[in-house]
Amino acid sequence: MKLLEIHVIQTVAPSNLNRDDTGSPKDALFGGYRRARISSQAQKRAVRLAFRDWPLLSQEELAVRTKRLLEALGDRLQDLPDGGGRAVENALNALGLGVKEGKTEYLLFLGHRELDRLAGIIRENLEALSGEVKGKKEAKVPEEVKKALERVLDGGKAVDLALFGRMLADRPELGVDAAAQVAHALSTHKVDREFDFYTAVDDLNPKEDTGAGMMGDVEFYSATLYRYAVVNLDLLKGNLQGDKDLALRGALAFLEAFPLTLPSGKQNSFAAHNPPLFVAFRAGEGMPRNLATAFEDPVYPKDGKPLSALSVERLVAEWKKFDEAYGPLRPEWKGAVNLTGVELGDLVGLPNLSALKAKAEEALRALLEV
Repeated sequence: MKLLEIHVIQTVAPSNLNRDDTGSPKDALFGGYRRARISSQAQKRAVRLAFRDWPLLSQEELAVRTKRLLEALGDRLQDLPDGGGRAVENALNALGLGVKEGKTEYLLFLGHRELDRLAGIIRENLEALSGEVKGKKEAKVPEEVKKALERVLDGGKAVDLALFGRMLADRPELGVDAAAQVAHALSTHKVDREFDFYTAVDDLNPKEDTGAGMMGDVEFYSATLYRYAVVNLDLLKGNLQGDKDLALRGALAFLEAFPLTLPSGKQNSFAAHNPPLFVAFRAGEGMPRNLATAFEDPVYPKDGKPLSALSVERLVAEWKKFDEAYGPLRPEWKGAVNLTGVELGDLVGLPNLSALKAKAEEALRALLEV
């Protein structure tokens, strides 16, 4: 497997970036100890928002996840009466994507190019698609129109869709296997949740009324996190219909966005905007290697060193241990931006993220044959 791995050590101040259904910050047992956790889904969402908001990729190279496909297609068909409403709904029903009360039954992840082409086919076949709406099981659409609609759902060369995949419950054959795997971020040490009890004062209270206008509490923890992701480069290129240049730009965009983004839960209360203290990449051909086992035995503060430095020491030692036991990738490129001052051994230290991206680009050009 040709791969690009990203390893991150990141210390975040007290925060609640990713909470569960009770409002508590997510956690998990690992190595027999309670750890802070940020879900892979939340990290991938943060990356997709970065793709949308940062100048890494153009909009047509991205996808949108929504139940509001009628609106998205209607926006592209504004010149038609009613935005082509009945034709749009019949087209979606013909694809097996049922519509209820103006929305699809579940979230769908479609590339902007796919939406543009769907709108084009609806426009070209307006008469054939304008019959009575009867639902996805009884949709009456000419077979050639149905086949034309299905040919559109090829991923649309959308980078985020190619990385994170698509599952269509009703049409599994139109799904896309994800090229990127993202691990749940785990703290390298054990954590205990803490509570912030707060009160808010009513500004218009009379002087004699000294009580609080409201009160409550919020859970939080601070953590030094290990974060890991791996991209299957052949699958990424395949999902992008063999476009090597787009696969290169997509992998580099992911390499930049993944370390620099986190979920934004309760940031107005905590402002835990803490960049990573260590970012490493490993690229080449071989088996992927999540190094979370370096922290199966929790890291404890010692010798006056911060948890981040102790965690990087553990990570570098685990990297070396696996290299000695199972060998490196062949060929292999690697490098790291390290702000902890820890000795990196044969892991090449790089001064900043731009240098790391440049080093990774050498590897990706060779592996993707750009």
